[in-house]
Amino acid sequence: MFEVARYEGERRAMLALTIVVAAAFYGTMFVAIAPSFTDLDLASLFAELPKQLTEGLGIESMNTLSGILSVELYQVGWLLVLGIYLAYNAASMIAGEIESGRIDSLLAAPVSRTRLAGEEFLSLLLPILAINAVTPIVLFVAASFLDETLDPVNLVVLHALAVPYLLCCAAVGFVFSVFLTDESHARIAAVGTLVVTYLLETVFIGTDYEVLGTIAPMNYIDPTAILVDGSYDFAGGAILLVAAAVLVLAGLVRFGRMDIG
Repeated sequence: MFEVARYEGERRAMLALTIVVAAAFYGTMFVAIAPSFTDLDLASLFAELPKQLTEGLGIESMNTLSGILSVELYQVGWLLVLGIYLAYNAASMIAGEIESGRIDSLLAAPVSRTRLAGEEFLSLLLPILAINAVTPIVLFVAASFLDETLDPVNLVVLHALAVPYLLCCAAVGFVFSVFLTDESHARIAAVGTLVVTYLLETVFIGTDYEVLGTIAPMNYIDPTAILVDGSYDFAGGAILLVAAAVLVLAGLVRFGRMDIG
């Protein structure tokens, strides 16, 4: 069982190591510069920015380490950059195999199409779990070393809820990989979808069009609320898991029925 997932997971081991090291370095950098932010008058500094932007990104809380990490590391790094990267990577899973012709040899193995595609998607759990397991430890140790305050429970909950979010982002790429068999088109569609939904969630918050943000995966996880306020939205995490499952299932059904010439 799960031979394909293990094989693909081993192929992604270097990817997992790379993003873990990058995230650890990026996070530690913000922990190190956090003390310089405490002396800034952020209210005056961001007074000219649109209210929905400051609320959407949680900029008003950047006078604490938790606030800085929420905005700089998680709102931008996790929700946008990492989410897009995983969607981009997943968009190559099936479309890339078809475009390269490698799909023929894969389908020749005594494994069903749905199992093959499903286990390929599961292989993304390695980088997702690795980065969310290592990063909170690195951040907490770095904060302790610099005598900064960082709630370990909030940090663990945030990274636990980040797993379904990142799975949902990867599922967006996966479903495009199946429905758009041109690899470049699948990648563009996946990245474009996440960028547009991120903008919908950020720009329209607090406006009459706020309801548009409900289609965005980012609507169901709020790093600032978790890390700064200790407010946990487990229902949002469940919604993200269900959304990821639905997208992957749709992709598996499509892949099982499609004609691969």
